[in-house]
Amino acid sequence: MTAQPLTGTLVRLTVENPDTAASLFAAWNTDSEYQRLLDSNEPRLFQAKRMQEWLEKDAEKRNLFIIRTLSDDRPIGFIELDGIDWGARSGWIGIGIGPREDWGKGYGTDAMKILLKYAFEEMNLHRLSLDVFEFNPRAIRCYEKAGFRHEGRQREALHRAGRRWDLIFMGILKSDWESTL
Repeated sequence: MTAQPLTGTLVRLTVENPDTAASLFAAWNTDSEYQRLLDSNEPRLFQAKRMQEWLEKDAEKRNLFIIRTLSDDRPIGFIELDGIDWGARSGWIGIGIGPREDWGKGYGTDAMKILLKYAFEEMNLHRLSLDVFEFNPRAIRCYEKAGFRHEGRQREALHRAGRRWDLIFMGILKSDWESTL
């Protein structure tokens, strides 16, 4: 049996129809901690219809995948490659694991490895970037394990829980990724 594309050791990445993806996003979005870790905008609930509208907007510009566990094919999050600049061969990555019981189990790290291989080998990109909040050390460790390097920070860019936090910028070059193999 041959290996399935976009499959790692713990998860696989799938493309879902907009209805299914919107329902998943809407369900994960009801957790305020998930929202706090994912987005700098104010927390707000979105119904599936609104999420579908958001997903369909600029859909041709992003590569959005649902993260599914290999053990039981359960959808647990998303990972996307967005903002691709073909002239520079660069893009941005976003990732979120929805159910709290799935946090800290290596699913995000595995999904990141799959997406990096896809971005660098299949899409022939040269550089990927992301940003992460200072108060999310679990995500920072995930990105560092994947080969991302700290490239800068916006000091006190975000106000959460009564204090200011830095926004950290990280990046990875194809050569950085190749050195992790």
